[in-house]
Amino acid sequence: MSSEKLQVAVAGLGRMGLRHARHFATLTPRAELIAVSSPVQAELDAAKSEFAHVRTYIDFDEMLKQESTLQAVVVASATTVHAEQAIKAIEKGLHVLCEKPLSTSPTISQSVVTAYKQSLKKNPRQKVICGFSRRFDASYRDAHQRVTNGDIGRPSVFRSQTCDKLDPSGFFVAYAEFSGGIFVDCSIHDIDLALWFFGEDSVVKSISAVGITAVQPELRKHNDRDNALGTIEFYGGKIAQFYCSRMMAAGQEDTTEIFGTEGKVAINTQPQLNLVNLYESTGIRREIPADYYGRFREAFITEANEFTACCLDNTQPPMKLEGAVSAVKIGYALQESLITGEKIEFDEIGRRIEASKL
Repeated sequence: MSSEKLQVAVAGLGRMGLRHARHFATLTPRAELIAVSSPVQAELDAAKSEFAHVRTYIDFDEMLKQESTLQAVVVASATTVHAEQAIKAIEKGLHVLCEKPLSTSPTISQSVVTAYKQSLKKNPRQKVICGFSRRFDASYRDAHQRVTNGDIGRPSVFRSQTCDKLDPSGFFVAYAEFSGGIFVDCSIHDIDLALWFFGEDSVVKSISAVGITAVQPELRKHNDRDNALGTIEFYGGKIAQFYCSRMMAAGQEDTTEIFGTEGKVAINTQPQLNLVNLYESTGIRREIPADYYGRFREAFITEANEFTACCLDNTQPPMKLEGAVSAVKIGYALQESLITGEKIEFDEIGRRIEASKL
């Protein structure tokens, strides 16, 4: 095991970027945060105050140019520039951890994979992964191992949801213009999980989706919804159902069930903030995490440490980058079905039977 520290920079200092910066600065012993970039000066000022020895850049390209010892970049900026920034870092031979999704476009997402494959010819030790945090969660890993062991027989039905706490500020209305839609943004983790549990080589047979705007009708101007259901049929006798929502009252509700021919495994079906129960005059209740990070904080920290380890020790990345493209393709098709109301079908090698209508 190498004793050197991975020299890391973080691009983007919004909520997620700042969390990544903190993880690599204080909770990843084998990494050193040396630089951050953001187009927002106030975010840079806050980062400089929190990370005294970290250099700040308002321009991402300038950071790549100036930081001669840089080894890895965490791309946590706006989704619209994920692919662009990831490709620039890849072409410089740097390791990259890119937040999900690689892009809201399947074609642009594929361009990241293409750039990585080209770079590997010159930089065979380079590592590039997309940050699907649930794959690093202890409970999901336990469930996956049980499925792999055959504890529930042959996995046949997958049901998963990502449900955010209601934000009455209207944030998601503005965000929807760039997010790619609720399936690409919100369900992308569930889609990735379906591919993980069913097998990365699973071939989609059909996709269909429906949705409503229960609390934020303004979302329709961006062809988006605040609640949606999607169904995927895979060749080989497997189906997956996804539910995504922006209007949960109590907090974050992310739940997954995998049904097999001999049993079922379920993750987080009774979400809870901690092990405290509140006994009140109306009954007994427990609080749940207010947001996604509250549920998956430890997974993000594990992600940072395992990414660092595979970069320094030249071990296999924890997931293949091609899977991130497959997830975007499925999310994009679900969003199209949601908007058009039509079922989308594919042949046995994954080719779409009818051309896109978006």
